[in-house]
Amino acid sequence: MATEGTFERMWREMAHGALLEGFSAYVELEARATEIRVYETGVVPGLLQTPAYARALAEGSVRRGVIDEEQAAARVAVLMERQGHLARPRPPTMLVVLDESCIRRPVGSPEVMANQLAYLTQFAEAPNTLLQIAPFSMAERRPFDLPLYLLTMADRSMVAYAESQFQGHLDRELSFALSVLSAYHQLQAESLSQAESVAAINQARKGIS
Repeated sequence: MATEGTFERMWREMAHGALLEGFSAYVELEARATEIRVYETGVVPGLLQTPAYARALAEGSVRRGVIDEEQAAARVAVLMERQGHLARPRPPTMLVVLDESCIRRPVGSPEVMANQLAYLTQFAEAPNTLLQIAPFSMAERRPFDLPLYLLTMADRSMVAYAESQFQGHLDRELSFALSVLSAYHQLQAESLSQAESVAAINQARKGIS
């Protein structure tokens, strides 16, 4: 695990377009949250990414000219640091809903994608996790169109973080967080069960060539 000085250096290296507004504050809260709810579209969320999958995404950003090689390495290192907080003695409860696009969109080589899907099934086996897939068939019943993160802290306060491609927003207002939580419950009710979701992930993995 990185030292505090190294972690601060990582953040500096990821500046100038590599971080969305509000994200650094979110990460600090995420490390202390007792419950983490996630909804993600398009790609597997960072907390569930394998190192190879994360590197493939970062390298794609380098090729597009969004970040440089040094920032890409820092991005992956910070992501691994975030994941390290989940391994604390009392890990947070994690409830994750992935849009079906997350398991259908190829990232990296077939081996990278297959290993990432295998990791998702391992994640679902942990006693403190719940993983669901929101199938394409949900259509207009899907309550969210953009990625969303909802944290519950030890004092039961809640923090919501939502982002688009170019902007992030951190909201500590309880009324907003509760409205997000209500919509998240609707999302879970419409999504596949965990058993059905794991079956869908395994099916997607078999289709990789």
